[in-house]
Order: sequence, then structure tokens, then C-alpha cells
Amino acid sequence: MSNTNETRVSDSIRIQKVQTSAYTIPTDAPEADGTISWNSTTIIIVEIEGGGKTGIGYTYAHSATAFLIHTTLEDLVVGQNAFDIPGINLLLTRQVRNSGTCGIAMMAVSAIDNALWDLKAKLLDVPLCKLLGKVKNEMLIYGSGGFTSYNKKQLQDQFGGWAKEGIRYMKMKIGTQQEKDVQRVQQAREAIGADAHLMVDANGAYSAKQALEKAQQFGAYNVMWFEEPVSSDNLEGLHFIREHAPAPMNIAAGEYGYNLPYFEAMLHAKAVDILQADATRCGGITNFLKAGYLAEAHQLPFSSHCAPALHLQAALALPSFFISEYFHDHVRIEKMLFDGVPLPKNGALQPDLSRPGFGFEFKFQDAEKYKI
Repeated sequence: MSNTNETRVSDSIRIQKVQTSAYTIPTDAPEADGTISWNSTTIIIVEIEGGGKTGIGYTYAHSATAFLIHTTLEDLVVGQNAFDIPGINLLLTRQVRNSGTCGIAMMAVSAIDNALWDLKAKLLDVPLCKLLGKVKNEMLIYGSGGFTSYNKKQLQDQFGGWAKEGIRYMKMKIGTQQEKDVQRVQQAREAIGADAHLMVDANGAYSAKQALEKAQQFGAYNVMWFEEPVSSDNLEGLHFIREHAPAPMNIAAGEYGYNLPYFEAMLHAKAVDILQADATRCGGITNFLKAGYLAEAHQLPFSSHCAPALHLQAALALPSFFISEYFHDHVRIEKMLFDGVPLPKNGALQPDLSRPGFGFEFKFQDAEKYKI
């Protein structure tokens, strides 16, 4: 009976309205990684209405993303069946073809796709993880920050704070001043003790030979994760480092994947030990799930990049899922501007199964002062 009712309802639920807005939030301190620096973060919010419910989706991207959604994609979504998410995703991806199915164009598609999944689960009055089908009850997280702009005290205070919250995995940025990287890794290890897991992220700042030298030096401090030691476009370089780095050190990349061929090429090249993807970039929850299945097919662990609140529900539906990035900037924004965002418990996030969809709502009134 329930399946019949669902089919009847889905046939009658048409999307009535799409709205897009953008907000820029200053960082709480100057931030930098191995290749760039920044002092603010912009979040693009998409609202999709249908059947008396409103789905919320978002991406972290340039404000031009909101302009693209408003001028090019919103009208295509209105009138579509709210339950036909794969079809809408395909329609939008084709629409941005001439702009390139990557970067801002795919961030725009991603924000809409995410809102569609939130709407569908709300229409069925279930958490998204139950709609997708759970395979686990919580999402392991790693604290992510340790920016290269931080001094020793900032670095150690941040990592020490996460340790007090029960987070046992922590990642720092490296690569801006390469001669100081080993010393900074040592300082991070001092802050978290011998039992916590230490991770580093170069954001592609090194050459392959430089990265290999650093990997060997970091081995003395039990670094278990080396992310983007070289550019993620350098698949041969990633493969080289993966083959020659200390055995306990996992090479991770994939956050700049905007489509499935990117992930397949990375896996085919045997470039990573851990595949990353970001549902705010890769085409939304729709393609985030597909990337997770690719990792499973290659028998590799899968990890989400940034936006932890957004990834929680989908992560619980993926057998290959390992760990999620609990990124300082996004955690701060999600706590400030969303209602219903879960807090870490024993180093993991658990969904509130009493709340449908993603389980959170955007606080538009609180965000108004950041609107652009």
C-alpha cells in the first residue's frame, strides 16, 4: 500500500518555486593553506518548494554561482516532478555543458540537487538516511584546520580543543613555508598526544619529489594521511607518492572532482588510498553517492570533503564510507546559521532521526547581515 501511495503522491508533486541567495561570512582569523589564503567564506542557499514543503540545499562557492542558478537553472526546475531527482540532475548538467561541467557550473547543479533530496525526504516525512537506506548509525569525523597562517598557540589550542571534544583524527594545512612544515607537524603531535591520528594537507603545494621527502620526514610523527601532496590533476605524481610513501601513510585526494569521469580516472590510475568527494561540488548527493559506489567497487575507503552537516545523512548510506572532514570554517558557519546541526559525540556525528530531510533548517533572519 505504501508503495502505491508513494507513486501516486510523486506523480502529483510539482516544484512550484526555486529561490537562491548568497551570504559571505568573515573568518574568525586569517586563514591560508599551501597555495592560497582567504578571509571569508561564501555559502549559496537554494530553496525549492513543492507539495507544501521546502527543501534546503547549499554549496560553498563564489557568489557568481547564485547568479548562474538564478538566471539559467531556476526556471528549468520549476514544474518538474520533485521525485525525479536523477532526471533533473541530468537536465541541469546538460544545460551547463557549454560552461563546462566543473567549477561554478557544477556547484550550481550541486546546490539544487541537494535541495531536491532534502525536499523529497521531507515530502515522505523521513530523514534522508532512511530514504537512502542506512548501513551505519554514525559518521566518523576529523577536525580540519591548522591553517598555515596560524602560530603555534593557535594550532595547538585548536587541536587540543578538538581532542577535548572526543575527536581523535585531526588534519592541518602545510606547504606555505615548506622549511617549517616538519616543525609544525611536530607541534601538532605535541598537542594531540601519541594516540590521536594526525593528518596533513598540502593542497597541491609540492612537486612529487618534494612531497616524497616530506612524507618520509612526517613518518617520524606517525602522520597517517597525506592529502593532495601534489596537485590532484597530477595523477602520475599521486601514484608515485602512493607507491613510495611509508606504508602506514594514506594518500588522499578527490575534493576537486566535479563529475564521475574524474573519480574513475583517479581510481584507474591507482592515485589514492582514500577517495574524497564533495556533494557541494560533484553534482550533489546524487553524484556523491555514485562516487561512493565507485570507491566501493575499487575496494577503497571513501571520505567527504567539508560541509559535514550536509554529508552526514548520505554518508550513513554508503558501505565504503570512512570519515568526514569537520572543517573549521564550515562547522562555524553551520553552527551559526543552521538549526538542527548535530554536535560531535565520541568523535562522530549522529543524525536526529526525528527530523526529516537533512535534519536542519537555515536561519534566514540570523544570516541577513551576511547577505550579498
